[in-house]
Amino acid sequence: MQLRGNWNYPTTVRFGAGRASELAEAVKAAKIANPLFVTDPVVAKMPMTQAALDTLAAAGLPAKLFAEVQPNPVESNLAAGIAAYKAGGHDGVVAFGGGSALDAGKLIALMHGQTRSVFDFEDVGDWWTRADANAISAVVAVPTTAGTGSEVGRAAVVTNEKTHTKKIIFHPKMLPAQTICDPELTVGMPPHITAGTGMDAFSHALESLCVPSYHPLADGIAAEGVRLVKENLVAAYRDGTNIEARAHMMAAAAAGATAFQKGLGAIHALSHPVGALYDTHHGLTNAVFVPYVLVFNRKAVEDKVKRLAAYIGLRPSFRAFLDFVLELREATGIPHTLAGLKVGDDKVDQIVKMAPEDPTAGGNPVKLDRRAARTIFMRALEGRV
Repeated sequence: MQLRGNWNYPTTVRFGAGRASELAEAVKAAKIANPLFVTDPVVAKMPMTQAALDTLAAAGLPAKLFAEVQPNPVESNLAAGIAAYKAGGHDGVVAFGGGSALDAGKLIALMHGQTRSVFDFEDVGDWWTRADANAISAVVAVPTTAGTGSEVGRAAVVTNEKTHTKKIIFHPKMLPAQTICDPELTVGMPPHITAGTGMDAFSHALESLCVPSYHPLADGIAAEGVRLVKENLVAAYRDGTNIEARAHMMAAAAAGATAFQKGLGAIHALSHPVGALYDTHHGLTNAVFVPYVLVFNRKAVEDKVKRLAAYIGLRPSFRAFLDFVLELREATGIPHTLAGLKVGDDKVDQIVKMAPEDPTAGGNPVKLDRRAARTIFMRALEGRV
C-alpha cells in the first residue's frame, strides 16, 4: 500500500513522503500572497526550513521568518508574532514545526485583527463567537512531528504568564485551510521526542474514545489511531529512518486530533497545569498520566477498553490493555512517574485546584473534582497504578 493520499477531512490534507515540495501550491490554494513563516528556534536552523523558504521564494512567495516560539507557547510569544505579522503586512501564516509552532501560528492568524484579549476566546461555551471572524487569516500547516495533530485542529494552547495556566483557545476558522503531512520531515526527530509526541497522539485517541458523549464517527477514528500507534511507535522510536512507521505515526497524530473534537478528559486536565507550572513536555506529561487516569476511570470505561483491546489485537480485557500501555511506555523510555519529569509535590495544591477548572475536565467519564485530581496526581507521583 502506498502511504500517500489527498484527504478532505477534516480539512484539505496532502499526505505522503516528499509532499513538502508542494508548499507553494498549498499557500496559493489558501489564497495567501505574503505569508509569515512561523516556527521555533530549533526548527528554524534546520535545512528543511531553509528548503521550505526557498520553495516559497522560487514561487514568488517570499516569506518572513518568525521563530520566537518556546516549547510551551506563552502570551508574549503571541504578542511578538502579531507584531511581526503587522509589520510585514502579511495576509496569512505558514505554521511549520511541532505542536507549539503550529499552535502559535494559528493564534497569530486568529489574533492579529482582534481587539479583545486572546483569553476572551477560551474554549468555554460560545466564547468563540466573540471573535471577529472576518479578521482571521488563513493558515497552511506543515507538521514536523507526529503528535499534537494541531494541523487538523480548530484550537491552540497558550500559557497565561500571569496566572501560569494553560488555556485552550478555540475558533472554527483556526482550522488550517491547507495541511501538508510529509513524514520525511519527521525523520530527524530524536527518539525521546518521537516517544513523547507519539504518546501525545495516543493519549488524544484513547482519551477521546473514553469521553461518554455519543460520537461514533470520532470513536472509530480514535480506535484506528490507537492501532496505528500500537503497531508503529516502537519501530519509529528505534529507527527514525523507518519512513513507513513515521508515516503511520503522522496519520495517528491526525486521527487523534480529529477524534478529540469529541472531547478529552483527566489526562489533559492534569497535564495542562503540570506543564504550565513545571514547563514539562506536553506529550511526555500525558504519557505519564495515561495508566493512572485509565485505572481511575475503569468502572466507566471498561467495556470500551475491552472492545478497543480486541480491535488492536489484544486479549479483550482491561488488564491486557493496561499491560500494553505500561509496556509501550517502557519500550519508548517514558518515565513511570512524574518524578521522572522532575515534578514534585510542592505545587500539588495548585494543580488539584487548576485541573477541575480546565476545559478538558468536563469530558472525563468520572467526575474530576479536586479530590479525584489529588488522587490521580499522587498515584502518578508515587507510581501506584
